[in-house]
Amino acid sequence: MTIGPVQLVVLGFEGNSFTGEILPQLRRLRDHDVIRLIDLLFVSKDESGEVTVMEASDLTQKEAMEFGATVGALVGLGEAGEQGAVAGAVAGAEALEDGHVFDAHEIWYVTDSIPSGSSAAIALLEHRWAIPVRDAVQRAGGRMLDESWVHPLDLVAVGLAAAEDVAEQT
Repeated sequence: MTIGPVQLVVLGFEGNSFTGEILPQLRRLRDHDVIRLIDLLFVSKDESGEVTVMEASDLTQKEAMEFGATVGALVGLGEAGEQGAVAGAVAGAEALEDGHVFDAHEIWYVTDSIPSGSSAAIALLEHRWAIPVRDAVQRAGGRMLDESWVHPLDLVAVGLAAAEDVAEQT
């Protein structure tokens, strides 16, 4: 199974003011093969403490087990070489047999962590768009030296630092 870069996203929401825009946007990106939702865990707690849980995934059970086997093999390879890769593949496939990365432990952890009247979502997103780019770089003999996500607040910090430099020079 070919896997693109995987991103873990944790989102928090105050209140219950969902407009129904999030899932259609995720579906739009999936339909254009930009991303694939490996797993989503959504937990909402109303003002009285009543909990609602929703799980979603774009993977079939077979794909989830293949994903688990691939990830498990990579972890096992790093831990114990070729034998570890084989054991990791088996363990990874078994762990995702139910089709979800997140299990009951994460549900209760999130439930305990969020205050009443709020919600949280944990999503594993596979960046499918990056697979052909990565493959082209590899065919050209290139390799990733480093990578990082740039957040808009990082750009604000760069601007503040530049403004301080200008102020010091004048």
